[in-house]
Amino acid sequence: MTRVAYVCADPGIPVFGTKGASVHIQEIVRAWRRRGAEVEVYAVRLGDVEHVPADLADLVVHHVPVGRVGSGSGAGDPGAAARREVAQRQAAVEIGRRVVAAAPDVVYERYSLFSGVLHLARRGLGAGVRTVLEVNAPLIDEQQRHRVLVDEAGSVDALRAQVGAADVVACVSERVAGWVRERTGVDQAARADQGTHGVQGACADQGVRAARVVVVPNGVNTRRIRAVTPDLAGDPVVVFVGTLKPWHGVEDLLEAAALAQRPWRLRVVGDGPQREAVEQAAARHGLVVELTGALAPEEVPAALEGALVAVAPYPASDDHYFSPLKVYEYGAAALPVVASRIGQIPAVVQDGVTGVLVPPSDPVALAAAVDALVADPDAARAMGAAARDLMEREHSWEHVLDATLAPLVSTPLASTHTSALHASAPHASARHTSLLPASSEPTSSTPASVAAPAAGGR
Repeated sequence: MTRVAYVCADPGIPVFGTKGASVHIQEIVRAWRRRGAEVEVYAVRLGDVEHVPADLADLVVHHVPVGRVGSGSGAGDPGAAARREVAQRQAAVEIGRRVVAAAPDVVYERYSLFSGVLHLARRGLGAGVRTVLEVNAPLIDEQQRHRVLVDEAGSVDALRAQVGAADVVACVSERVAGWVRERTGVDQAARADQGTHGVQGACADQGVRAARVVVVPNGVNTRRIRAVTPDLAGDPVVVFVGTLKPWHGVEDLLEAAALAQRPWRLRVVGDGPQREAVEQAAARHGLVVELTGALAPEEVPAALEGALVAVAPYPASDDHYFSPLKVYEYGAAALPVVASRIGQIPAVVQDGVTGVLVPPSDPVALAAAVDALVADPDAARAMGAAARDLMEREHSWEHVLDATLAPLVSTPLASTHTSALHASAPHASARHTSLLPASSEPTSSTPASVAAPAAGGR
């Protein structure tokens, strides 16, 4: 059995919670377990441990919280920010120590600022461990733009060391992959490497060897989210799922609802800082909007039930680098998606087949597209069925993990790495079993437990 250490050292992302990133963690864990792997999670933030999904109740989570940083003058205080950065590094070092002590077959880490866990694992475990770095956002740039980043050089060094220690760097979009290449020089390393993939460069401080950078968009759990049945007894339901923040375009959605030429009901699943603005806009336009508030991932399928159309009205942006989970979840629910033609979305929503693409920040076009679908429920349901088929065929989380690990299968590393890919290899060690065979059921293990926090943590 392959033993996997899943690492998330990002204090903004709980293992258990309603955020899309939390969903992502849980689904990758499930995908590994369906392969028959034994997974343990190492994280700095647990989240809501009172509402752990039933199928993850036996998941072992090693909690290493980021230590207290003391008082400061506010979120923008450089002194407090510097202390937080140091505390994040310290927590990551402790996670790295625990991972090396556990000696798993695979270390799979979600990229976070200042973490060096993969680097520590490579240095401590050498060639015998497989390493995957999953990059979901240009975090250094985000931190500089939206928060406070004190030690930029240190954050870049950490990224370079992590990429240098990774067998595979899985990026959620081509824009993110380009950012990784630009920040680390991994392409130049690949050219210099000329096909040799030893671990020496990975073990050198801040070294960047020829890690395989692949683009792997998000996916969806088609077991958890099933096809819905539209409720056509009254006005059709149009649903939006997501955090109420400016980059989700909810304000454009409210304006589109006000411009609609056909009757439809709007259901907003989620919560966030823009909730008050949404309520005010609904009142101003005389709209009745169903606001469910934030829901746990297992509650989202029920919230989609009865809808006929789903929307992803992202506003215009030059920096739309992410892969929206909602678009995949809508498709799995057999809902046609009206979405902005921006970023990676046109690669997922097939215009006129599984949904309709509209210009971003265009409430008139958004209203017209929704109107057309609610006016023809049969066409809407046909698009939804096509979307469901596409999600099952190409975008399950099993497909995501397969694509992430594909470089390890298609172009194995040099002989300095012990292969963990082919169980039939006669000289394979007992610890390194195959990563390839999938299992239809999660592995059974000991009852749920949470490892003790690191000394000095809260």
